[in-house]
Amino acid sequence: MAGAKHAFGAGATSVMFATGIENSYPTITGSDGRDRRVDEMAKTRHYERWREDFALVAELGIEYLRYGPPYHLTQLGPDKYDWDFAGETFAELRRLNIQPIADLCHFGVPDWIGDFQNPYFPELFAKYARAFASRYPWVRLYTPVNEIFVAACFSGLFGWWNERLRSDRAFVTALKHLARASVLAEAASLSARGERGTLLIQSESTEYSHSAEPGAADRADLLNERRFLSLDLCYGHDVRACMYQYLTDSGMTRAEYDWFIQHAPRLKPYSIMGNDYYLTNEHMVATGDGPITPSGDIFGYYIITRQYFDRYHLPVMHTETNLADAKSAPDWPEKEWLNMLRLKQDGRADHRIYLVQPPRPGRLGHRAPRGQRAREPARAVRTSIARSDPWAKPTASSYAAGGISFQRRASVSARTEQPIGRAVRPLSPLRSKVRNWERKSRSSSMRPSAAPA
Repeated sequence: MAGAKHAFGAGATSVMFATGIENSYPTITGSDGRDRRVDEMAKTRHYERWREDFALVAELGIEYLRYGPPYHLTQLGPDKYDWDFAGETFAELRRLNIQPIADLCHFGVPDWIGDFQNPYFPELFAKYARAFASRYPWVRLYTPVNEIFVAACFSGLFGWWNERLRSDRAFVTALKHLARASVLAEAASLSARGERGTLLIQSESTEYSHSAEPGAADRADLLNERRFLSLDLCYGHDVRACMYQYLTDSGMTRAEYDWFIQHAPRLKPYSIMGNDYYLTNEHMVATGDGPITPSGDIFGYYIITRQYFDRYHLPVMHTETNLADAKSAPDWPEKEWLNMLRLKQDGRADHRIYLVQPPRPGRLGHRAPRGQRAREPARAVRTSIARSDPWAKPTASSYAAGGISFQRRASVSARTEQPIGRAVRPLSPLRSKVRNWERKSRSSSMRPSAAPA
């Protein structure tokens, strides 16, 4: 990034390994037809055994942990919070010298907000982000909203989560609300804790659609433009005409679009582009209304992440990966590591590279419910965002939480595995390789050319 100023600084560490404890909590329709909250921390009994989980992270020598409070249990109203659990857990992380990457919204919202169709959600969430940053000013790494594209697809397009709708309009509504929530939360966090040392780590699904036959090429091309929409809005990147038409035909106004183009680029100096890659991230597209099916690992992380980097020119972080196969899983992180190393060596990414290994071999986020198939797979920031706002609406105080109370169930299901130790074990053989590579890179001329500004 020659000639560009960025919040990393010249002395930043060249490699950072991290793990994460997933705190997702979407609402789904249960087998009995009733709404059911899938709280991943409850499923793994993290609420009971968080000290043990953190001790396992420390024992593995991992110094960074993507982790966040359960949002649906923490923000009880527009200005009402329950910080008890967050206070205990973040104090313990600080005592163990583990730096959290604060994961503030992961696939769901509190019951009193409803879902991602709620136009009040972005401002309500920004209040929560500001309150968190003010309460924990020592936390400097943030993922305000996890996988916006996935959350919008699963909630508004596929009908699986939260609002469980199936339309382009519902998808675009969820998308614009999630992206606006992210931008506002990033600005609020910067304002609350200050710009110094603050980094905003987006975590977004890295997708690609292949055409199964020549007649599917146009359809695949549109899907390959749609995959960028969440980051286009979050970074203020002007979209192609076909996507602008798609957004406006699906309910986004020109003023709403212009808001992202005007305000989002101001946050890029503090941003790291996080790219998630799983075996399910590539798709095979049939002609017409034919099915979109998983294609497996055809291009892989390296080729697809290059496409994202060439579009946004931001430092790259491999923010999520795993393989739900006990036999093949140990080799998967090494493959991803070599993909990242290739990005570094050919100068297509910033010279700092990262890996986050998620906490469990399976992943709720990219599995369809049984019996269902997808139809398609800051200086100026602080005050100016609130001005000339096309999104202005009545005050959020009308969404008072009333007397709603939340009860944490201590034992939702049996704990079948240790969420940290098992998942990150495949990384252990890589640590010595990383250190050897770092020593060699410091003593040789194998440094990539600077990324284009």
